[in-house]
Amino acid sequence: MKRLNLRTFLAMCLMILLPLAASAANDDATMMTAQQKEELNRAAPGFTLTPENAAQMRAIAFDQTRSIEERAAALKELTGFGKGEPVKRRVCIWDIAGRSGPIFTAAMDQRTQILKYGVDVELIPFTNESVLAEDLKAGMCDAALMSGLRARLFHKYAGTIDAVGAVPSQEHMKVLLRVLAHPKSAPRMVSGEYVILGIAPAGAAYVFVNDRSINSLAAAAGRKVAVLDYDKTQAEMVASVGATPIASDIVSAPNKFNNGVVDVLAAPLVAYEVLELYKGMSPDGGIVEYPLAQITMQLIGRKDKFPNELAQLVREAFFQNYDLIRQRLAEEEAKVPAKWWIPLPEKDKQQYEVMMQEARLELRQRGYYDADMLSLQRKIRCKLDANRAECANPVE
Repeated sequence: MKRLNLRTFLAMCLMILLPLAASAANDDATMMTAQQKEELNRAAPGFTLTPENAAQMRAIAFDQTRSIEERAAALKELTGFGKGEPVKRRVCIWDIAGRSGPIFTAAMDQRTQILKYGVDVELIPFTNESVLAEDLKAGMCDAALMSGLRARLFHKYAGTIDAVGAVPSQEHMKVLLRVLAHPKSAPRMVSGEYVILGIAPAGAAYVFVNDRSINSLAAAAGRKVAVLDYDKTQAEMVASVGATPIASDIVSAPNKFNNGVVDVLAAPLVAYEVLELYKGMSPDGGIVEYPLAQITMQLIGRKDKFPNELAQLVREAFFQNYDLIRQRLAEEEAKVPAKWWIPLPEKDKQQYEVMMQEARLELRQRGYYDADMLSLQRKIRCKLDANRAECANPVE
């Protein structure tokens, strides 16, 4: 069952990528490049994209009265896609364990099935997320699966989902992702050259420490804290509380924590066993019992390879698998022994909430966070708890 969950996660996001290179969003079919026309002719011989059938494709893709499978079948019937040569796409996947990792393995298991849909997918594993991001920018990848933190470099609106303190719980996250998977949100899913193909929960991020006395921001003064090397803002925030930022990437940061190079590490609970974080906490450390953020994994595609109308089907498939993904995450999170938790007093939690809001406002002002996403997240917080102070006097 565990393997099925992971398989479903990537199968659903890859299997229905019926990637007609022509963007159905263009009312003028002449907007297609010569390369797109050639690819379309090979994949769907005899089909000509016109403003009329482009509108029909759009209507089918956004028709939520039909299941995803029904819409995919209707698009295939309309276009004749799959009767010609398979369309080739390169999908890059970040998996810390590389080719033998669970995410990449689940994707490879589905490659034969995907080929039946007329899509020849070349799956490429990456253990270095930075290299994956650069290959997506360079067009070496047609789509790439990465962390939401890294996704902000491509799509600020979706990348703001992981904003500190903006999504207090999994209940909030599920509501947010339901909204983003709806066709009404489709226009927001395109940013420049890129389109969001899917967003999945990756669990809450907590603060892991090697000394239980580091249970507040004040106590972090003088300590070494791992920060992402591509994110200068993190380093500034850490320095502002008197701590020393240590530039790291997502792979090296856990190693630095386990080896005592850094005293503090922010990470999701699912990393506890996989990355052996208990080594860094032993014998006197722990996990501060307060989530900093709900983090995500995001599949980002190049817009010229994945029209937004077809990306809509993938986004809905991601959301349909939300509960399965959460079940798998919960199984991993349950492996954290109770002895590691460091309780946080209620008054400190209230103080943290205020500080995190101030941080979001500052980062919004500096253009780091997207104002519209922060506003949507605030509305969801108030929907689930109308008694919050921010609901009467909104500043986000």
